[in-house]
Amino acid sequence: MYFLYSLFVKLYYVAVLVSSVFNSKARLWINGRKRLLQQLTSTLKTDERRVWFHAASLGEFEQGRPVLEEFRRLYPDIKIVLTFFSPSGYEVRKDYSKADYIFYLPLDTKKNAREFINLVNPEFVFFIKYEFWLNFINYLAFKEIPFILFSAIFREEQIFFKPYGKIFLKVLPKFHHIFVQNISSVQLLNNFGMYNCSMAGDTRFDRVSEIVKSAGSQVLLQQFAINNFVVIAGSTWPADERLLYPIINKSGIDVKWIIAPHEIGADHLQSIEKNITKPLVKYSELTPENCSAKVLLIDNIGMLSTLYQYGKIAYIGGGFGSGIHNILEATTWGLPVLFGPNYKRFSEAVELTALGAAFPVAHTSDVEYLINEFKTSRFYLSDCRDVCLSFVGKNIGATDLVIKSVQLF
Repeated sequence: MYFLYSLFVKLYYVAVLVSSVFNSKARLWINGRKRLLQQLTSTLKTDERRVWFHAASLGEFEQGRPVLEEFRRLYPDIKIVLTFFSPSGYEVRKDYSKADYIFYLPLDTKKNAREFINLVNPEFVFFIKYEFWLNFINYLAFKEIPFILFSAIFREEQIFFKPYGKIFLKVLPKFHHIFVQNISSVQLLNNFGMYNCSMAGDTRFDRVSEIVKSAGSQVLLQQFAINNFVVIAGSTWPADERLLYPIINKSGIDVKWIIAPHEIGADHLQSIEKNITKPLVKYSELTPENCSAKVLLIDNIGMLSTLYQYGKIAYIGGGFGSGIHNILEATTWGLPVLFGPNYKRFSEAVELTALGAAFPVAHTSDVEYLINEFKTSRFYLSDCRDVCLSFVGKNIGATDLVIKSVQLF
């Protein structure tokens, strides 16, 4: 099995290398790892104490950010090394000020794992939610460096619990501790003989709560939204947008829209503009004179989490693909959320649906019906808001539990 794993890692690299010829993200992935170990050698100082945080991508980084920033507050003299697997994390956060060093994670080979860990020489390692790179984990265990996983979720259908996944199952007991989001994950791990785990919750709740506390307001966005029923469509994909176009363009529905697509390439933005017949303005071109437009198209990355303060309800994209994007950012602002049918892997979506503040939709008519319901009943909207705020409030606190596991002295 280890031979097959090593073969997969090498084939993955070859596939990305071939893709880099015509795919910009793949090219960033390859170029970001060129001479990476030499870069570490020349950058890291030998007389420092360091810890290492690893996030697969931007979403996992935002999930782990409260822990990283609390660690920074408690241990200001210890350097933080932050790594990403994906360009969508590294390229957005490569200048993040709370980390001292930010790199791509080298490809998971025995040689890379050994050299990387010896160079970084961390006293403690934090893995966020996912990412089980066998060579890195095995070498950390060999070096007796404590490492934890937090905000994790485990389900029976995952590879660990399949007959062919035993090689991955065997690395889980090597973690110093595994902090999971729900009790079912604890029970599942216990059933497989692992007791180095406990329920701490999801650190995303701490993160989104901080976003609300620190969010400012923007005059132009306030002007766009004031006295209007605004629907925020966040992290949308083409399948989501096709669902929404008939409602956006329908003349009888007096609603304003803020659309923040997941991908903001020129072709995608042009496609959205082409398919919307209502007056539309891009955020980069928003002025006091055109704030009366019916649709605001966000053409940048990074502001979605604060946009929800201007909405009444939110539609979250991804539910017609592999799964929905972050619904907590909207929920923390008290917005009921709509999303496509592929949501059941996300515990917060399942719980909020059961509580009546989240609404899976499959057709355009479903979305239109819910918009009309919320528009005509302010009590219904208010009840959902209370449910959302209560749900978030009850789930804050995972960061403190994770930080307490760190014993550096």
